Amino acid sequence: MRLGLEQGRCKPALRFCPGTTPDRRPPNLKDRRRQPHGPKDVNVKETETRMAQNASMEEFEALLNESFEMDTPEEGSVVKGKVIAIEAGQAIIDVGYKMEGRVELKEFANPGEAPEIAVGDEVEVYLRAAENARGEAVISREMARREEAWDRLEKAYADDQRVEGAIFSRVKGGFTVDLGGAVAFLPGSQVDVRPVRDAGPLMGLKQPFQILKMDRRRGNIVVSRRAILEESRAEQRAEVIGNLAEGQNVDGVVKNITEYGAFVDLGGVDGLLHVTDMAWRRVNHPSEILNIGETIKVQVIKINKDTHRISLGMKQLQEDPWDLVAAKYPLESVHKGRVTNITDYGAFVELEPGVEGLVHVSEMSWTKKNVHPGKIVSTSQEVDVMVLEIDGAKRRVSLGLKQTMRNPWEVFAETHPEGTQVEGEVKNITEFGLFIGLEGEIDGMVHLSDLSWDERGEDAIQNYRKGDMVEAVVSEVDVEKERISLSIKALGGDKFAEAVGGVKRGSIITVEVTAIEDGGIEVEYEGMKSFIRRSDLSRDRAEQRPERFSVGDKVDVRVTNVDSKTRRLGLSIKAREIAEEKEAVEQYGSSDSGASLGDILGAALKGDEDK
Repeated sequence: MRLGLEQGRCKPALRFCPGTTPDRRPPNLKDRRRQPHGPKDVNVKETETRMAQNASMEEFEALLNESFEMDTPEEGSVVKGKVIAIEAGQAIIDVGYKMEGRVELKEFANPGEAPEIAVGDEVEVYLRAAENARGEAVISREMARREEAWDRLEKAYADDQRVEGAIFSRVKGGFTVDLGGAVAFLPGSQVDVRPVRDAGPLMGLKQPFQILKMDRRRGNIVVSRRAILEESRAEQRAEVIGNLAEGQNVDGVVKNITEYGAFVDLGGVDGLLHVTDMAWRRVNHPSEILNIGETIKVQVIKINKDTHRISLGMKQLQEDPWDLVAAKYPLESVHKGRVTNITDYGAFVELEPGVEGLVHVSEMSWTKKNVHPGKIVSTSQEVDVMVLEIDGAKRRVSLGLKQTMRNPWEVFAETHPEGTQVEGEVKNITEFGLFIGLEGEIDGMVHLSDLSWDERGEDAIQNYRKGDMVEAVVSEVDVEKERISLSIKALGGDKFAEAVGGVKRGSIITVEVTAIEDGGIEVEYEGMKSFIRRSDLSRDRAEQRPERFSVGDKVDVRVTNVDSKTRRLGLSIKAREIAEEKEAVEQYGSSDSGASLGDILGAALKGDEDK
């Protein structure tokens, strides 16, 4: 509490007690006014009294000047004080200058700790105001610590030095850290080199931090624990890496497992064990052969001195199965394998751990051409495969699945020679014929020309529907081209061939008239129809009249042509008459002997009758 001084740093105006003179100069006897005449003893007493008053004023002035020389503390500054009492959860502190203030005990405690304060302790506090309504100084220990901390932290930030602090609470996006009076923000990404799921063990633990950013005016401080760890980790990595060499075998602990591999702790530095380097066989996921915390032996494959990345391998410690592949799996040998993976272009088959071969989709089936491999085989299925090719340099084996089974076209050719009758379902109908499903999951084709003897192929194909069961005759099997030709019209035999089996060009046959038309007549021979044109009805033009014939008439005709493709006979009455005339002339005479043509023909006809 201040006594006799006004609040504030400015010195108060000079004040004097009543009855005193404002003149501070010592009395000068020469300048003294003449005293009234009186007895000598009165003058002596007055002089003594005046001298006593002057001495008191000098002492008061000296004390006042001494108080002016004392510097009073400035509000907003840190001052030292002494704890004179502790009561009601507060510490009463004498900060000097006749001033006392109160501070809550919790301001003397670190986060998560009990306050440490006792009577007689000297502490620094922040003077917020010299006097409040109760005449006490308004002071704060927390603000003093903050000001002290900010000065210390600014110096550390400028010198790029680490600071010590403790994480004491979680906030949105990170944590708050007490840096010895100043509160800083620790982003979640700066807590550790890897994401931290449980920050409980870190709470309240004093540890070093690196200041990333600070703004005293706004009261913002951002710190990082990760920067400290990375720096320590880099030093440790450099030391450990310096003791490693490529090709060296070391022990490590599996620290983390991912889809593409595992991170192995080599004693302060992590190396990556890729999934392809774990075993010679295919490993779908590292967890198949590794567990977190497991100690394993690995080989250092590669060390990158710049990035400090270490590549590790386990399979390099085992014998390479590919060294014996060529001897164990000769070409065209058949082996059992297990399907490990299926792709769009084929299936991978494991012959033994570490040795896989590819069965290309084209080598999977004789009959299923444009089918996904997954519809032919399934994962983990055991299959028989044939070794088609081995490339030791590229570590590739080409396998065949269909080669372990007989070619179904060869089997069909052996069991179904040409002329064999078969039955099957109509699988597909195209513009050039029918595809018929046969034994062995193969198809045969019936061309349009082999559908019917009597109808055009385009018309005959309209009589069939997909799914119909039909019978046909094998007409040809081409194993190399994988083609089977069938014929439906040949089921009842070749009626044309049977009918004209003994008929040749120039033969004379007897036909029956079945129809009369303007252009000629239709005739039938052994069930085969033919047409005789008007010009071929007679040698004599006057007799080339279709109406002179009747349906059912029997007529002798000469065969002028036998067309197996069109299944037609070329017939002519005119050609027969000319041939008969020529034969008669040669046999009975000639025009030079004087005999008439009528005589010759008459004789010829009579000879025929006699016969």
